[in-house]
Amino acid sequence: MSRTVCTLNLNGIRSAGRRGFARWLRRKRPDVLCVQELRAHATDVDDDLRCPEGWNARWECAAKKGYAGVGVYSREPVDRYVAGLPFDHCADEGRALRADFPDLSVVSLYVPSGSSGPARQAAKFRFLDEIRPWFDALLAEGRPILVCGDVNIAPEPIDLARPKQNERNSGFLPEERAWFAGLLAAGWVDVVRRLHPAEPGLYSWWSNRGAARAKDIGWRLDHVLATPPAAQRVTRAWIEKQAGLSDHAPVWVELDEA
Repeated sequence: MSRTVCTLNLNGIRSAGRRGFARWLRRKRPDVLCVQELRAHATDVDDDLRCPEGWNARWECAAKKGYAGVGVYSREPVDRYVAGLPFDHCADEGRALRADFPDLSVVSLYVPSGSSGPARQAAKFRFLDEIRPWFDALLAEGRPILVCGDVNIAPEPIDLARPKQNERNSGFLPEERAWFAGLLAAGWVDVVRRLHPAEPGLYSWWSNRGAARAKDIGWRLDHVLATPPAAQRVTRAWIEKQAGLSDHAPVWVELDEA
């Protein structure tokens, strides 16, 4: 037996709904789906988006309307949800939601973008600093855990189409890449890259400008990070580049059951 876990930045669940999100969910049927950038509250959408029949769903929404927010959908009951992160910075922005199952924990995480200007980049750097002890604490649990989501960092030159042109841009800054490398050095596993170590073109986001998607000028910003006990169970990892639900693509992993 195996289990599939998927992560997707929706860039607005209402927009993704118009693009066929509910139909995609019925067809693809991941065991667990982590979503980011809901940009809505539960009362803003119909049940087929908020909690489809046959699914368990929980959202952690931003206080600000139409902004950020994360969620977890699952086809099996959840033992426990943990909303938010153990620090105050960006605490009202709906940045993290954890779902615990008997043999696995899955976290939907949305790291702030810094691309809108220096103030947001500074907020992103502070978020990265403050969340690092949380990652360390998850590792220390010794439990199979997957942190899935839009981390807004392309870790290596192979992870974006034009690395030289983006060396000074948010998402590929040396400090951001060093932070990501620090997670791997501590024991976290980037499962997509581990299973596809030298494969180019593994992009999960494309700009809406300049026909970037049609030309496949993309970035790998969406990740599944696994603790060692979870990484040992991952047998497949792939990116569904043609889903067409948002400017991001779903990132999938398949795990053996414990």
